[in-house]
Amino acid sequence: MMPDAFRRPAGAMLCLLAVLCCIPSLTRAQAAPDYTLNAGDKLDVTIWKEPELSKEVIVRPDGKFSYPLAGDVVAAGRSVMQVQNEMTNKLKTYIPEVFVSISVTGLEGSRIYVIGQVNKPGAFVMNPRVNVLQALSNAGGLTPYAAVNDIIVLRGTAGKPQRTLPFRYGEVSRGRNLEQNVPLEAGDVVVVP
Repeated sequence: MMPDAFRRPAGAMLCLLAVLCCIPSLTRAQAAPDYTLNAGDKLDVTIWKEPELSKEVIVRPDGKFSYPLAGDVVAAGRSVMQVQNEMTNKLKTYIPEVFVSISVTGLEGSRIYVIGQVNKPGAFVMNPRVNVLQALSNAGGLTPYAAVNDIIVLRGTAGKPQRTLPFRYGEVSRGRNLEQNVPLEAGDVVVVP
């Protein structure tokens, strides 16, 4: 025998809607990759039962931070869990039952920049991933003077040569050549002439 909620069309619709609303959020949660740290990010490092060793650190431009007893720790390009594991291994020599907890308190290293003929140029924090169209939207859209088919993305990290990625807004806005709408990486600069 069916429950009363399923006999009434309104009750059945509400149950179906509740189930369907949960599916996308579960899929997003499973598909979201771990955040990878960048130079400039702020981390709060806590050592359990060792309050004098707990402190906030900033990932240096070389991608590392210095920590008492652990020395230099590579953070850029790694997840928080990977950094926690490295610190735990380094500190075990000095603290036998060490427990390291790291939380990200500032995403200063996850910035992109939009300059040129946009309404609100500037630096924007990526949260967590942003593509070119989203970056242009964050910058308030294009001005009437923008050369919409000459937009470029400048990409380059320390130690690597800078690359130029073309972005033709006119094509993408018409649903063509969508591969141009690349996910941006920390430090990318979107230039709108």
